[in-house]
Amino acid sequence: MPELPEVETTRRGIAPHLVGRRIDRVIVRDRRLRWPIPEDFERRVRGLTVTAIDRRAKYLLIDCADTAGHAGWVIIHLGMSGSLRVVAPGAPVLPHDHVDLIAGDTVVRLRDPRRFGAMMWHQGAPERHALIGHLGLEPFDDAFTGAYLHRMAQRRDVAVKPFLMDHKVVVGVGNIYASEALYRAGLRPTLVARRVSAVRCDRLASEVRTVLGEAIEAGGSTLRDFVGGSGEPGYFQMRHAVYDREGEACGRCGAIIRRIVQGQRSTFFCPDCQRR
Repeated sequence: MPELPEVETTRRGIAPHLVGRRIDRVIVRDRRLRWPIPEDFERRVRGLTVTAIDRRAKYLLIDCADTAGHAGWVIIHLGMSGSLRVVAPGAPVLPHDHVDLIAGDTVVRLRDPRRFGAMMWHQGAPERHALIGHLGLEPFDDAFTGAYLHRMAQRRDVAVKPFLMDHKVVVGVGNIYASEALYRAGLRPTLVARRVSAVRCDRLASEVRTVLGEAIEAGGSTLRDFVGGSGEPGYFQMRHAVYDREGEACGRCGAIIRRIVQGQRSTFFCPDCQRR
């Protein structure tokens, strides 16, 4: 599933091709995404100019304007298997290519084999959208600190890994990067969140930012079919210390990496480096 680094990589990949350009045509081939694409979506978006492309959590926010100024936002979520990429005009339409946004000779195409993604039109501030308004802090926000994590954990009996993946606490830290950040911070993923000390919360907040930053620079992680806006895969999976490495030796201490299941998600950790 695309996590924050993959979504940010996509944003950076498509922004130079769309920002400042007018959307001339919208082609919807299949409306049956997680939430069906509205029948009037093409009419609302056609003729608008893209003024900016932002990201909130795992949502891409395409800011659009008409001749009178700001008009609204195209909100996109890549779901479990989606990708948004720039393709050449006339590029063959493959199975699962559901939507094209066409701006002159630029075609930005949404592909989503499992159709768990979404493409929506929203007027008004994005933070007022029902899917976005309840979200927690961005991990690169100055307010995301160890003190913040420690305060949020005090009334939580949940294990630290699902706590870190709670998008009401901090957004975008999915399964891959939660495992990697906990490894770097030396925290066992099963430790109860409220038992993590303030000092160790400082370390964890720092490692979350570091891991996500490194992953963004590497273009994200491609485990199955993720590609960025240019169609290139990510390479951070080459640097995974524990994720998807069950049975392999830890690169730091040599212990065998283990896998457990937490909240129906696989968690990978080193039993020696993450003792407590």
